[in-house]
Amino acid sequence: MTTRSAASSKVSSPYAVTPKRVRLLLVLAGLSGVSPLATDMYVPALPDLARSLATDASGAGLSLTSFLAGIIAGQLVLGPLSDAVGRRPVLIGGSALFAVFSAVCAVAPTVAVLNSARVGQGVAGAAGIVVSRAVVTDLFDDRELPSVFSRLGAIGAMAPVLAPLAGGALLLAVSWRYVFAVLALMGTVLAVGVWRWIPESHPPHARLTGGLAAGLRAIGQVAAQPAVLTPVLALAFGGAAVFAYIAGTTFVFQGIYHLSPALSSLVYGVNAVGNMTGSLAYGRLARHRPPETLLMISAILALSGAAALLLIQATTGSTMPLTWLCLLITISAFGLFFPAVITIAQSRGRAAPGATSALLGGGQFLLGAAASPLVGLFGTRSPAPMAAVMATCLTLGTLAAMAAKRTHSC
Repeated sequence: MTTRSAASSKVSSPYAVTPKRVRLLLVLAGLSGVSPLATDMYVPALPDLARSLATDASGAGLSLTSFLAGIIAGQLVLGPLSDAVGRRPVLIGGSALFAVFSAVCAVAPTVAVLNSARVGQGVAGAAGIVVSRAVVTDLFDDRELPSVFSRLGAIGAMAPVLAPLAGGALLLAVSWRYVFAVLALMGTVLAVGVWRWIPESHPPHARLTGGLAAGLRAIGQVAAQPAVLTPVLALAFGGAAVFAYIAGTTFVFQGIYHLSPALSSLVYGVNAVGNMTGSLAYGRLARHRPPETLLMISAILALSGAAALLLIQATTGSTMPLTWLCLLITISAFGLFFPAVITIAQSRGRAAPGATSALLGGGQFLLGAAASPLVGLFGTRSPAPMAAVMATCLTLGTLAAMAAKRTHSC
């Protein structure tokens, strides 16, 4: 199946479930989720990693930064590249290289080798994030996009929760190197899955001429369209709020409220279930409401949770249950927010889905990387800094969502 007509043949109902669609969505979900796994799965092993490679906590932590830098760069290059050369070569190559770099991480003799391999692993893993969204845009029409992105979002919501648990369980029996060996195996399985079950959704006659240079120019052309840029900005600010939450939540519940790591993980897990529930709800709600409306509702709801936490902390002081409730409201709203904004941007950017996806991912991770340190920079004595950063980002995200709705109406 190599032509667009064959690849994009639709079933009679956009919500039907067939074995072919299940395999397709499972592979796409795996491609989207393997990078979060590579981010979080080895975190419990960082102290052991530092000891075995004769480095300190900062040197071991740099491996996280290296991976994040690779993801940002990879999305900005590989998304446009897929518009020029097709989706399958980028996905197969990215998955295979992800396996190779994961194997290098597993046998790295020094921290310098590890961090270099982590950059490569991030670049390769970015292919799964950025190109899978482009494949969905190629294969599904505007009726189907909300349903597909909601399912992928629901699966993706569980990755940050399952990754540390899986890594912790693995580390009970083996060393940190085996975590990367498992990631190498996953990359190999995904490469085979793409080869067997992901069709080439972007045939030669639809590709950009001029190779990678043309693909990179397409990013500028897409960014110049307000109808696409506004949801991209909404996602970037929403992503920054998520990174602030990730950076602050463990400290808040363990450092301030003195929860054990197990109870803190329970809080994080319940919030992730709320996020997954929101993602599944989006698929149903989108049958009756336009994505722009759902984006506005979810943005306001997410902002209300963070703003309420900031207000409570600034006045009476927040308790652990109240803090948890406010964050649960925000994180559950994200389950609606993210598939809605991705649906809007990818639907409007169909002329260059890879470039559009690159803008979405690049902006999300760039602002996220900038927002994370702000939580600690503004103090560590209360939940207020985390709530303030989240509320600020979500205020800007809501304004961008409003602009996205206006550009749709024009």
